[in-house]
Amino acid sequence: MNVSNGEQQRKSESAHLSAVNTHFTGFWLVLARTVWLALVLPSLGLFVVGLPAYYQRVQMPCASVDTCTFAGEMTAKGLRALSTLGISVSGYATLNVIFWVTIIAIWSVMGFLIFWRKSNEGMALLAAFALAMFNITYPGLSTSALTSAYPVLVLPTMLVGVLGQVAIDLFFLLFPSGRLVPRWTGLIIPLIIIQAASVVFPPTSPLNQNNWPGWLNGLFALVIYGSILIAQIYRYRHASTSLQRQQTKWVVFGMSIVVTGLFVFGLLFSLFFPALTQPDTPYSLITLVYPLLWLLLPFSIGIAILRYRLYDIDVLINRTLVYGGLSGILVALYAGLTIGLESLVGRLTGQSSQPAIIVVSTLAIATLFQPLRHRLQDVIDRRFYRRKYDAQKTLTAFASTLHSEVDLQQLSEHVLVVVNETMQPMHASLWLYAPKPGIENVSRRVEPPKTRENDS
Repeated sequence: MNVSNGEQQRKSESAHLSAVNTHFTGFWLVLARTVWLALVLPSLGLFVVGLPAYYQRVQMPCASVDTCTFAGEMTAKGLRALSTLGISVSGYATLNVIFWVTIIAIWSVMGFLIFWRKSNEGMALLAAFALAMFNITYPGLSTSALTSAYPVLVLPTMLVGVLGQVAIDLFFLLFPSGRLVPRWTGLIIPLIIIQAASVVFPPTSPLNQNNWPGWLNGLFALVIYGSILIAQIYRYRHASTSLQRQQTKWVVFGMSIVVTGLFVFGLLFSLFFPALTQPDTPYSLITLVYPLLWLLLPFSIGIAILRYRLYDIDVLINRTLVYGGLSGILVALYAGLTIGLESLVGRLTGQSSQPAIIVVSTLAIATLFQPLRHRLQDVIDRRFYRRKYDAQKTLTAFASTLHSEVDLQQLSEHVLVVVNETMQPMHASLWLYAPKPGIENVSRRVEPPKTRENDS
């Protein structure tokens, strides 16, 4: 069998991808790299210089919970609670510094990696800038401590925050081609700049975003991020090549996991473990899971730009849908069985707690695991991966005919039809070698239909 479309299609799409992306050469490449470094390096310098001030601030107890504005900051009561666990105040401050330096370093390293590998491409340069700048002015970290100690640095720090926010919003608006698709999305850029730049105004100014009415903040967020979502859907369905769709899937996958994780953890903490969300207690350390979740975003962006050919995102999405959905169903079933059986047994026996109930619920979940997984896989394949589902059915039917088919010519035609239906190549041919004289070689060729369903 000879399938000739793969390499040709990849080369064609790579050429198209290069054509739509802005490429810098010569003087413009040097200028772009110089401007990038001139903005990023001093901004990172502000974060590093502010670390000692942040370290000292975390060790100082705040007057009340409402005045604890820095990440990890506690009242004297909270710091005493830490000491009962064997954690010293200086050790606690050191752990906070190490944690946040690691978080910022991962974002920045991914940005520098993209800059090093793809700084000649405009979209990659924007992504690298957004990753390196976005978290530098995270509220309550070293830059906040630095501006508290040195008010003269307030304006430069705010400008760094504005650049980071504008860059990350523009990245999501323009990714993956770097073009405004559709054209009306250009109207969103002034709104992005206004929203980000509003923090530069004095805290008492009505122009400062913190003093905007709630409805105005909501309207800006709805228009900006709603437009970005609509633009990405339109771009994916009508303007992107298959390679660009792979890149989009990586970013959307990472963002979806982040949003889902934030929702699930927030729901769990507020409904089932409210003590973990109480400020000024050692339990509040569990909320550090949120910045850890956000780390999925720089990794997904990095893979989308640097390694989107290396890994099959569709397989990862499929597994995530299957096992994520399976986990949710099993947790709900386990909770329902445990609560329901305890209630039933309690009414019958008068005892509210029975170890046997937990054993029965666990055995029931273990028994249901495989049937539920196969059923969920089948539903997801039929709904989201219809081509794969139809191909599996075709191969299963073909396997059953192999036991009864004896005519070589009919079998060869059947093989080519199956290959065409499952793989959909541009050209397919089958050649059987016959070493004995008198036996005719069988050669068949099948031309696929002219109209092919687009990969999605």
